[in-house]
Amino acid sequence: MRTIVVRNVHQALTEGAYQLQTFGQETTSRNGPVKMLPVPLTTCYLRPTERVLFHPERDANPFFHLFESLWMLKGRRDVDFPKFFNSKFDAFSDDGEVFNAAYGYRWRNHFNTDQLARIISALDKDPTCRRQVLAMWDGHHDLGLQSKDLPCNTQAYFQVDMDGKLQMMVTNRSNDLIWGAYGANAVHFSMLLEYMALSLKREVGLYYQTSFNTHFYTETHGDLVATLADKAPQPPAQYTCPYSSGAITTTIPLMSIPRGRWDRELTMFMSMGFEIANTNKVFVDPFFAHVAIPLYRAYIAFKSKSPTRFAEAYQHVGQCAAQDWQIACSEWLQRREAKCKK
Repeated sequence: MRTIVVRNVHQALTEGAYQLQTFGQETTSRNGPVKMLPVPLTTCYLRPTERVLFHPERDANPFFHLFESLWMLKGRRDVDFPKFFNSKFDAFSDDGEVFNAAYGYRWRNHFNTDQLARIISALDKDPTCRRQVLAMWDGHHDLGLQSKDLPCNTQAYFQVDMDGKLQMMVTNRSNDLIWGAYGANAVHFSMLLEYMALSLKREVGLYYQTSFNTHFYTETHGDLVATLADKAPQPPAQYTCPYSSGAITTTIPLMSIPRGRWDRELTMFMSMGFEIANTNKVFVDPFFAHVAIPLYRAYIAFKSKSPTRFAEAYQHVGQCAAQDWQIACSEWLQRREAKCKK
């Protein structure tokens, strides 16, 4: 077992890359040659709400990470919504319409119960409870199933720590370093943890993720992992990122109103689609009003064929009140604009 303790996902990506580059072993997989750690890897996030990646080499799509996470919290599994932000995402669907292993659907619908609501209720009644397990793997359904999409993250455990904060541990059977562990997963599950903590009126505690098999695909990501590994801090005390450097001073919590009202606003937000570009509907929660809506409008502008699409997208991003998302989305757009000018 290897364990890395990091401030946030921006640091985790370089630390994880260093671990795999240094200790990984080359082997094969059903999707091609990989380099994998011979032992499980646990990552402990000290500040899981610092969930945005800024490494330009990684070129993570922050719009996709954010809105896929909301799609999960809503409990959906349709292809159309996430595909708008990632045109290749439907490759993981068996029928082009739904995903078999959509995490949010598993959280809220697959087992004929809303697991999130039940866990919140149980921990609200008894904060000392140690029985709160969120299931994503369904042995009856998944074992032996020939599908493009089986859950990689299989379970999550929630408990209130000694300081009264809510902490979470996620277990993972097989994790791609680049796209999964320190890409989308860190955003999805940190937002899940924040949703659960704020629903319980508690602070966000530590987030642990244990991956049984951690790997990267050498043919597609070998050079990237080598570059990221070289950025791993030696010693760790020298590590800086936009969060720790002071560049980010304003963030917005996921939830500032009671959970029932927030869930209704999530439903309204997710049902609007392209109408959100010109909506006059009032959202009470600052996360929707001042983060999600301006960024959704920015992506709609970016996806348009307008000759002024980048200018319009930047304008909307500038209205985002969360500096981490604002910076990451602006930089991602700048990289796209630079490519268009070549």
